[in-house]
Amino acid sequence: MKTPLSIEIYSSVSELPQNWDDFAVGNIFLSKEYLEILEKSAPINMFCHFIGLFKKGKLAGIALSQFLDLNKLESFGERDKCVKNAVRNTFLKNFCSHILIIGNNMLTGQNAFAFSDKTDEVQVLEALKNASEKLKTLFKKNGLKVHITTFKDFPIEETTRFPEAGFQDYFQFSTQPNMLFNIPIQWKSEQDYIDALTKKYRDQYKRARKKAEGVEKRKMELEDIIKYEETIYDLYFHVAKNAHFNTFFLTKNHFRIFKELLKDKFLFYGYFLDEKLIGFNTIIKNGAVMDTYFLGYDDSIQREKMLYLNMLYDMVAYSINKGFKEIIFARTALEIKSSIGAKPQEMYGFAKHSNPIADLAFEKVFCYLEPKVEWKERNPYK
Repeated sequence: MKTPLSIEIYSSVSELPQNWDDFAVGNIFLSKEYLEILEKSAPINMFCHFIGLFKKGKLAGIALSQFLDLNKLESFGERDKCVKNAVRNTFLKNFCSHILIIGNNMLTGQNAFAFSDKTDEVQVLEALKNASEKLKTLFKKNGLKVHITTFKDFPIEETTRFPEAGFQDYFQFSTQPNMLFNIPIQWKSEQDYIDALTKKYRDQYKRARKKAEGVEKRKMELEDIIKYEETIYDLYFHVAKNAHFNTFFLTKNHFRIFKELLKDKFLFYGYFLDEKLIGFNTIIKNGAVMDTYFLGYDDSIQREKMLYLNMLYDMVAYSINKGFKEIIFARTALEIKSSIGAKPQEMYGFAKHSNPIADLAFEKVFCYLEPKVEWKERNPYK
């Protein structure tokens, strides 16, 4: 019988084992420099812990956990003001407000853990399940009862080992897909992308670019981000609060801290009209993959200038020009992302309610809280 992995739970990056980053080579979102961003500027309703997995005293894997206290949010999202939302929000506050996540709720994709090739994945999942129990005890000592424990986000092929690791009593769920943009190896410039589009979508591209005339795009450095911090936050918050549903809001200093710590791996682009900042987007270099991050815009100008669509085209152009293999466009705005060439990848998670009675109804309740988004997939290519 294999010896179970032992676990250590850390609350600060300064406590992490020296060789932690050896396991984060393939994913910047598990690296010390990124985890330090979370430590310094996580949302006010989020508590992060870092988990070391050990085999015979040696580090064999690393993981991230986040605890969300939804009671600290002023709003879950304001787009759909209706009775259904009032019922949902009341239910959330009373029965689902404390959520323990093994993974990263601020990103889409498997950013939960990484481990050595010599380590068995089932053992990793068993150890993380044990870590979640330890974390629940830790929060309970601080007067916070975990309502829901969840492991997220996994493509279907990565879900097969969970039953072997004792997750039979967890509810397997799927939410909105992750929108992935694959960049063919033969594409060397934005023109190669344009040439691959059908006439309808080439016309969409030309129309968007024409609408954006007069808008100046600028790469913003740390001093620029600091200078425009108030406006940046207002633009971000406008977009965030109009989302269907939120579990956190970024802190005002988040982008500044990101730039300070990730430097050239974090790119911040501002969009200006008559010298006024009207929008921004952010992207993160993660090896051969480009991850899109948060953005913001003035909605009245966004519509007139087709700003959001132009941001998507700009991210595609940059990624092609710099030789990236894939862009992770994450969730939300599925149809417009599909119209530029992104394809959906279904993502799955596992969740369990701490109350056995509530857990019986959890699947039905979850489907009510997170209804399937109706959208039409597009194919812009010839």
